[in-house]
Amino acid sequence: MINGYYDVTGAMVTQFNRLNVISNNLANVNTPGFKQDDIIIGDFERLFSEKRSELPLENNTKEAAKWINHNLNKVPQIVEEYTNFSLGDMQRTSNPLDIALKRKNLFFTISAQDGERITRAGNFELDDKGYLVTKEGFKVLNTKNEPIKIPLNAKNLVIDSDANVYVNNQKIATLKIVSIDNPKTLKKVGDKMWEFVPGSESINTKNSTLQGFLEKSNVNPIREMTDLIETNRLVERYQKAMTTFMDDLQKDAIEKLGSVRA
Repeated sequence: MINGYYDVTGAMVTQFNRLNVISNNLANVNTPGFKQDDIIIGDFERLFSEKRSELPLENNTKEAAKWINHNLNKVPQIVEEYTNFSLGDMQRTSNPLDIALKRKNLFFTISAQDGERITRAGNFELDDKGYLVTKEGFKVLNTKNEPIKIPLNAKNLVIDSDANVYVNNQKIATLKIVSIDNPKTLKKVGDKMWEFVPGSESINTKNSTLQGFLEKSNVNPIREMTDLIETNRLVERYQKAMTTFMDDLQKDAIEKLGSVRA
């Protein structure tokens, strides 16, 4: 009976973690360049079968370990969390400081507090010194790994499709657009930024940018709301099952044991 309670508790914790992912996706529906996160849920039996032969003790070999408590075999576990890097819709803004990336494996390079980071969010602005920065104030880098400074009196700012920056018809920089061949190596670090493995990136500015546009979040709000409702209902069912185990079944067991005469 107690093992059944553990099963339900583990399953509910998994759904709580799923709720966190869904809630974060919904909170960023209108965040430019945001990429949807998702999880894959498996069961304990499969995970255990993959690892049990690696257990160190002699009596924990694959043959002996098959006698593990089978009541825990089907507890849902999160086996993988991943990011969907598909392109979001392109929204025309006509703002010369808004820049969209044309391919899903391309990223802007910025100078953050902990070093170089990459982002898909191209809703840039100018700080009080004329540097091109993100909404959070991090400087955007050029292909020379230098911050891009726009003259404050600039009247004509053009960024062509190859990420070249022109002011009054004079080229002043090229945005450092990098390509990541294996996005699975990226790690989200907040503020719409990713940390990347040094050496995994390559500069790729050819036909990369679209000025006056923003890439919208690729989160599908209808799907996320459906998943939210489904997950909430699962949590409610697990809560009822926990109540049944702890209040009803346990109470019934205690009463029956108490009625047994020695």
